[in-house]
Amino acid sequence: MKESYEYYKPESLNQVFELLYQYGEGARLVSGGTDVFVQQRQTSERPEAMISLRHIAELAGIRVDGDRLVIGAATTLRDIEHSELLASEGEILVDATRRMASVQIRNVATIGGNIVTAAPSADTAGPLLALGATAELKSSAGARQVPLREYFTGPGRTVMAPGEVLCRFLIPRPKGPAGGCYLKMSRRQAMDLALVSVGVQLELDESGDSIVKARIGLGVAGPTPMRSLAAEAKLDGRPATQATLKDAARVSCDDTACRDSVRGQAWYREEMIEVLTLRAGRVALDRAKAKV
Repeated sequence: MKESYEYYKPESLNQVFELLYQYGEGARLVSGGTDVFVQQRQTSERPEAMISLRHIAELAGIRVDGDRLVIGAATTLRDIEHSELLASEGEILVDATRRMASVQIRNVATIGGNIVTAAPSADTAGPLLALGATAELKSSAGARQVPLREYFTGPGRTVMAPGEVLCRFLIPRPKGPAGGCYLKMSRRQAMDLALVSVGVQLELDESGDSIVKARIGLGVAGPTPMRSLAAEAKLDGRPATQATLKDAARVSCDDTACRDSVRGQAWYREEMIEVLTLRAGRVALDRAKAKV
């Protein structure tokens, strides 16, 4: 077993692509490293080269680009947690990062790293799905954009091809008053994976009386992070009321594929999805109406 590897700190994506070409399957990308190094200790596999993305400026930061928000994949969870822009337009992501790991880990862990692992329990996946995010992937052959709903293909698996790098997330800005909320159920309040999680994002009309668009992202409700399309259909175009939220919560599990595991049983997850959908929906609705 190879115990050592080369460690590179490129300063541009072109240098990353050259290293990926040079080492092929022997290369491993790392940003914060909070998942990669833990996984490495748990397996006998060792890369030939570890390529850090931390020194590539274009991969980090949160900004407005016309009618969308752009979040670099190498943006730390701590930066997201304290972003004034996201506090205004992406509260759902702020909710998620505040419940993730410890401050020390959030200082180095990145949103891209959380998504690339493709864990069903990834805390930022549900909020990004609820925000309608698109992932931008780049390689030496060019760039492509993949709706996050199509990005995950299974536990630990994504649509990314060899040589591709997850660079940023593109999030459409709402045209009307909008608000979101992310809630998760876990055994402890922090430093624990979600047993189940729900993120609700609501966009209202200018009067605040009707729901123009709704998205609901679920975690640990199936083999991948997913949307609850049945619940969304109960919200789109409906009155912005508590009764509407209750109707949506009742069908929030219709699209899921919850399973039993050592951390929780399927029936419990399904019941908690309904509970959390209603709770998160109420907070999201209050936040949206506060912007009318």
